[in-house]
Amino acid sequence: MKKIEYKIKNPNGIHARPVILLINQFRKFSCDTVIEKDGKSANAKEIFALMSLNIKQGDIITITFDGEDEKRAARTIESFLKEEI
Repeated sequence: MKKIEYKIKNPNGIHARPVILLINQFRKFSCDTVIEKDGKSANAKEIFALMSLNIKQGDIITITFDGEDEKRAARTIESFLKEEI
């Protein structure tokens, strides 16, 4: 299992457009991925679950990767977050 933490920098948080881009990144990998915020968690590959977390600028999220390609997924997602969100 691999975990990363990330502080959201986007002034709009993770709204519709970034959610779709982020989910497309998560779906490239077979490992299970969960995003946690303020004690709530959601499957990172499901749009409505992710939107329900209401992630805003300044929020710190924890992403857990569990499975065969977890290390590669964690590196890719962390890089994507830094560049896009």
